[in-house]
Amino acid sequence: MKNSSQHDENSEGDVVAEHVRIFDTTLRDGEQTPGFSMDRRAKLRMAHMLETLGVDVLEAGFPQASPDDFAAVAEIAGTLRHTTVCALARCQAGDIDTAGRALEQAQRSRIHVFISTSPLHREHKLGMSKAQVLDAAVAAVERARGLCHEVEFSAEDAMRTEPEFLAEIFSAAAAAGATTLNAPDTVGYMTPTEIAERFTWLRQHVKASPEVVFSSHCHDDLGLGVANSLAAVSAGARQVECTINGIGERAGNASLEEIVMALKVRRAWYGVDTRIATRQLHPASRLLTQLTGQPVQRNKAIVGANAFAHESGIHQHGMLKHRDTYEIMRPQDVGLGETQLVLGKHSGRAALRQRLEALGHTPDDAALGEIFIRFKALADKKRTIHDEDLDALAHGRDPDAAGPWRLVRLDTSSHLAGGASASVGLRHDDGRDVAEAALGDGPVDAVLRAIERATGADLQLTGFQIQAISEGGDAQGEARLTARHAEREWNGHGVSTDIVEAAAQAALSIVNHIEHHAPTAHAPQHRTAKTLGAHA
Repeated sequence: MKNSSQHDENSEGDVVAEHVRIFDTTLRDGEQTPGFSMDRRAKLRMAHMLETLGVDVLEAGFPQASPDDFAAVAEIAGTLRHTTVCALARCQAGDIDTAGRALEQAQRSRIHVFISTSPLHREHKLGMSKAQVLDAAVAAVERARGLCHEVEFSAEDAMRTEPEFLAEIFSAAAAAGATTLNAPDTVGYMTPTEIAERFTWLRQHVKASPEVVFSSHCHDDLGLGVANSLAAVSAGARQVECTINGIGERAGNASLEEIVMALKVRRAWYGVDTRIATRQLHPASRLLTQLTGQPVQRNKAIVGANAFAHESGIHQHGMLKHRDTYEIMRPQDVGLGETQLVLGKHSGRAALRQRLEALGHTPDDAALGEIFIRFKALADKKRTIHDEDLDALAHGRDPDAAGPWRLVRLDTSSHLAGGASASVGLRHDDGRDVAEAALGDGPVDAVLRAIERATGADLQLTGFQIQAISEGGDAQGEARLTARHAEREWNGHGVSTDIVEAAAQAALSIVNHIEHHAPTAHAPQHRTAKTLGAHA
């Protein structure tokens, strides 16, 4: 076996791999989670992204749940051209017929019928016997078969179902026409060893044609969703049900991006492949966070902000020598740019020198030593060291020095018919007082436009984040902005109990960083304000 830590495209191209279908349920199991609801337009945008990503099956929703869910499934079904569009249905005639109507325009359609099979669910949820559950499953598959291209059958709470009954109902569903048999770990109870044993046993005891696909659907209640999914694949499952960013009921579903990259990086071990365009993983993750307003934790594997970031001096030194010392995949493989060597209190001289040189500074060893001492002192006070801070250190300035622009007045007004206006008064260290006003889509947008006009800055806002940093009625909020100017990214942040003022302070922080870097380029040019792209 080859060294599986090497990159797939370079070292494992000769491995003959079986195809594992990626069944995405972000818009069904994921979207029904509190806090992750999406309207129809958002669902359609996400569906297009998932088709671009290359998912084999997209579970678009549960049409019987509501008229809006029906409409969303129908619109997605009529729009996608390559991905199989799937609709969920209970083993009830009304559900199945509604799902069939929603999928009428699909190029390739699937109805996903399910019924609980475990003793606990049979007694307390359904009040049905084994025979009744089996009859309902067969009738549902037969009914769905005439309304779509293919049928999937799921035994809800399969992993707490008697294995013999699970094999019996799967065999009956396959005989009735189901081409995919899903054995979900509905409550995230199993371990990888148990999952592998169960799928191995099912493949030996379920009576079905070789074309029938066994599917895994694992929840993350014990943090084992991805591990259990991979164990199922190793035991012969050839469909994995998962979601972008791992969203889903309770603790979530198995994370699509983690499963896909595990199968890619460890292809020599698993001997399987997917059709996912992995460079679209990060864009898909970002789109979902934008549509739901729910951020991804920084240390999330594959798509988290720290997934390809290194602060430790030991790690940074290794990365500068050879990137494979601390990375088993490239950030470009998942749609990111370059690896980030984050400068902080754990960083060493090698990373500091490398970043200073990238910014155009070439200090000799003695100068680097002095800069490093001041860098460490600053890193003990600041969570993150930005390029602007390094510029200041290289030029012998205090990175925390205020000015030259200061905010002395700020007035905003939101308009009932939409939009907002803002006026700002700024003072420069050279004695100038400048006042400007502007209109915007919201108060933050208006303030940023007014500051741009007042300072003559040429900014293109590329990032805007707001978060609370204290609690209570007078809680402070922190605004973080990223803007592009002169082919560089600049960062600024501001803190205030008024979030609009915090955004203004963050914008001025960027303007001041730019002026410190190029002192001769600060003359204000009063002109029509350009759109900065913030809508708040």
